[in-house]
Amino acid sequence: MTEGLSVDLTVMDGGTAAPVAAPQPASAGATARAASTPPSDDPQWWRSAVIYQIYPRSFADGNGDGVGDLAGVRQHLPYLADLGVDALWFTPWYDSPLADGGYDVADYRRIHPAFGDLAEAEALIGEALALGIRTIIDVVPNHVSDRHRWFQEALAAGPGSPERERFWFRPGRGDDGSQMPTSWPSNFSGDTWTRTTNPDGTPGEWYLHLFSPQQPDLNWDHPDVRREHEDILRFWFDRGVAGVRIDSAALLVKDPALPEVPEHPGAGEHPNQDRDELHDIYRGWRALADGYPGTRVLVGEIWLPDIERFALYLRPDELHTAFNFDFLARPWDAVELRASIDETLAAHAPVGAPSTWVLSNHDVTRAVTRYGREDSSFAFATKRKGTPTDLALGTRRARAAALLTAALPGSLYIYQGDELGLPEVEDLPDELREDPMHERSGGVDPGRDGCRVPLPWRGTQPPFGFSPEGADAEPWLPQPAGWAALTVQAQQSDPTSMLWLYRQALRIRRAEPGLGDGPLTWLDAPDGVLAFARGAAFASVTNLSAAPVDLPEHQAILLSSRPLVDGKLPPDSTVWLRTQHRPTGHLTT
Repeated sequence: MTEGLSVDLTVMDGGTAAPVAAPQPASAGATARAASTPPSDDPQWWRSAVIYQIYPRSFADGNGDGVGDLAGVRQHLPYLADLGVDALWFTPWYDSPLADGGYDVADYRRIHPAFGDLAEAEALIGEALALGIRTIIDVVPNHVSDRHRWFQEALAAGPGSPERERFWFRPGRGDDGSQMPTSWPSNFSGDTWTRTTNPDGTPGEWYLHLFSPQQPDLNWDHPDVRREHEDILRFWFDRGVAGVRIDSAALLVKDPALPEVPEHPGAGEHPNQDRDELHDIYRGWRALADGYPGTRVLVGEIWLPDIERFALYLRPDELHTAFNFDFLARPWDAVELRASIDETLAAHAPVGAPSTWVLSNHDVTRAVTRYGREDSSFAFATKRKGTPTDLALGTRRARAAALLTAALPGSLYIYQGDELGLPEVEDLPDELREDPMHERSGGVDPGRDGCRVPLPWRGTQPPFGFSPEGADAEPWLPQPAGWAALTVQAQQSDPTSMLWLYRQALRIRRAEPGLGDGPLTWLDAPDGVLAFARGAAFASVTNLSAAPVDLPEHQAILLSSRPLVDGKLPPDSTVWLRTQHRPTGHLTT
């Protein structure tokens, strides 16, 4: 975006107009991207990429059955090109009973029938690439579905069989074997072991599942398990995917002695998390990925409190990147966010890996809702129904956070619907909730369905164009009637909207040489303000304090999440500035 493209437009919240980058018409970006060549073979594309997460069931329904599918995604590829993303990450689209939203995979080589088929997946990969958009798929190596062929064979074969060695079958403790082999905690509440029944009806062995009973854990000490997952990677790399996102990447390996979890486990001492043996697995995957043309990236989902242990997965011969959940979980507080940014950049620097930044995903409370709460941090253990939120405040903060994260060094992930400012849907009827986290907590945890409600595309009432015109089927989860103002159609020509802000931010990010991967320099700022420079002539300022602040010396305002007030940046807002040189001045309240 050049300096010449700067006009006065009023952005959200009214008040004095703030200069922001001049928009293109909604269709212009899509036309430009459609006419462009496919992505270059730049081996470093992933270091600065903007990656859009698609939850297939909820993105768009192409065939009218109320469930999102690959046909729906294909129909909306121009929208994604116009938004300005570099890659799509799909949560599991494979054949699955959907006991955990597809993270219980029954067959990696078959698309779930509700989503389409393999030919449609291949077509989508090719069509997206023609628009300059790469595809990243999910793999779930810690476990499979209990309907998976291997697990069904293991149940039929019985104790002591080779088929059971691919999983963690164990006899129970106690004289009658009625006690679970361990007391390991579950990621989904409840028990981590389920007892089988022998063919004669008597109680049998137990099997391990760190998540739900429908997701038996695999034994990664078994060569079949390792070979199978390497074959799965080849299967999809051969079909053109640009990378894989690895679910629960730190959980695969277990201590074969199955000891209990220590009260304070040291580094590498936890029996089922962050085991040192994991690194050999990912070195093998990296060698496989590096054998393909271009860069096929490995992205880890790694929840670890020890940021130095986290960084070990990002050494040059292991994963390319990993999700930075620490930043997502921090409250809307300048000290907390600055600490997360500093710690993240410091941890990544020794291994030469770029950081990743994300505000939401298919597992966590949406940012608009989270940032409007008294406690704006996120933790699975503290999710509760009925937590009050101020959506107007949350929206202001989510807008500011969108610009803050887009200006940070590294790659950016956007969860579908965040660009529309969708809130968490918290009043879903219990009988419609499908997430096992809700069921297994006895209803205490509201679960994750509230961030998975189908997207609103157009119109004034549900289903808001999620399904084709005239389709009779209702969306698999109901949309709030109040989402009429949040549809793509309602926002695409509105310069005060969240969608407009995201489109402008991504266009500036793509054009600005200092953004994406690269260094960050903090600027002097008062308490409650985060200000930093990127490159030679760009600065970002986020005001998390309670008072307006003056801006540093600048040449132009590129984009602002809220209008300035008497020339000052109001609370809960971010501004991007064009500077003549790297600013060094002190910001004042």
